[in-house]
Amino acid sequence: MLIYKEQAVKVYFIPGIGADYRIFTHIHLPPGFEPAYIHWITPLEKEKLSDYAFRLTQQIDTTQPFIIAGMSLGGIMAVEIAKRIPPAATILISSIPTSTHLPRIYKFAGALQLSRIVPPNLLKSAAILKHSLTMRPANRKLMREVVRAGDEQFIRWALGAVIQWDNTTIPQPLFHIHGTRDEVFPIKLTTPTHIVPKGGHNFLLNRPEAINTFLGQVLPSIQNRTPA
Repeated sequence: MLIYKEQAVKVYFIPGIGADYRIFTHIHLPPGFEPAYIHWITPLEKEKLSDYAFRLTQQIDTTQPFIIAGMSLGGIMAVEIAKRIPPAATILISSIPTSTHLPRIYKFAGALQLSRIVPPNLLKSAAILKHSLTMRPANRKLMREVVRAGDEQFIRWALGAVIQWDNTTIPQPLFHIHGTRDEVFPIKLTTPTHIVPKGGHNFLLNRPEAINTFLGQVLPSIQNRTPA
């Protein structure tokens, strides 16, 4: 079992843009693992995504085996972290492993510098409206609180940083779960290892049984092939 000095292995979860640890409310890990959460920090002026991700590694205890799991933007950060301090495994949820999987329209938006033009509060309002129309009542309240708490400076930086992200390296081992109806990162542009039929970008909240079944399968497999 992947346990060091009789301690459960930490799975570090990284949320999506404008979100926080509460996005992982419904996740339940199998025995031998415990959740830990990476918190967003203030980006430096014109900081590259890869450099920002490296600063996030200060929140990780590298003296123990660990796993990185990221949702959406958090998955992109997880990939960049794994390139600097290799984890036992990298897990992507509704995300992409390389910049070549970004929709072309994002590159077009980057050329127009739309991340500087569109107000973050407008994006937050649009997100709240979308969640109100697509989520169960209990999750609507949660996401409304999460989105409203999102830091506007960070959201503006993150939008620009993702558009300018440049990476072709896929860390190994990598497990990637993705919904067939993901509207942010269309599944036709990426290559997940696990698929959630009819799952949207936020299936993490809307379909918690899918993510928990997935983690219940892949985490023990990581234990089995990693020395104690």
